[in-house]
Amino acid sequence: MLLDGLDGDVAVLTLNRPDKLNALTDDMVRAFFAALDRVATSRARVLIVTGAGRGFCAGFDLSLADGVAGDDRPETDAWMARQERYAAIVTRLRDIPQPTIAAVNGAAAGAGLGLALGCDTRIGSDKARFNAAFIKVGMSSCDIGVSYLLPRAIGTTRAAEMMLTGRMVEAAEAERIGLIQRITAPDALMDEAQAMAGQIAQNGSLNTWLTKRGMWANLEAGSLAAALELENRTQILIRGTGSLAERAASRGFTRK
Repeated sequence: MLLDGLDGDVAVLTLNRPDKLNALTDDMVRAFFAALDRVATSRARVLIVTGAGRGFCAGFDLSLADGVAGDDRPETDAWMARQERYAAIVTRLRDIPQPTIAAVNGAAAGAGLGLALGCDTRIGSDKARFNAAFIKVGMSSCDIGVSYLLPRAIGTTRAAEMMLTGRMVEAAEAERIGLIQRITAPDALMDEAQAMAGQIAQNGSLNTWLTKRGMWANLEAGSLAAALELENRTQILIRGTGSLAERAASRGFTRK
């Protein structure tokens, strides 16, 4: 796991197991959490998540399917602990104050799809491809937040088809259905991600954090009234910092 840019506005977290298309191991997941903890307390305003080499993340490393090394608990208990640990990546990505951008450079399969969906937004190179891979090996596609996040990203009809077939969705289709925000050439992917991150970073930290939290919270709101209540309280909270008039003037929206 490589982590760069903590001293600037934009941090970059790179899954660094290119020979295995960045397939996740238990050690990688532990390193991922440690990296997110460092990002959360850093001065960085945005986090970009990407993969080294040809893949974004090929999901769970199936060479570990025989068991959980070093865990003496009953098999089901050990696997449940592992499942919960991997799934918690998604909630940790949501919990850190920085908005997250997945820069998808290649295959995002299985848990890799969940990892990309766990980020606040996604862009991809024309080599990006996505699938709910676990159904292909006799498991459920309901894994690492996919059953919650994918329908919200692309709608229930398309999500059901992806999850039930396990087929690969190529970059052009992913852009068309809203799974990624845009496509870039492979050598332009990180520049595009950095440009988007820079736009976000210009908007300040508290208001950006509360926008991220409010968007995710209101995806679960029970009514429009509940969503408006959260929005109203958030706006008054930020207004209380006293920066509205100052920021509006500095951006040229008002004249003194």
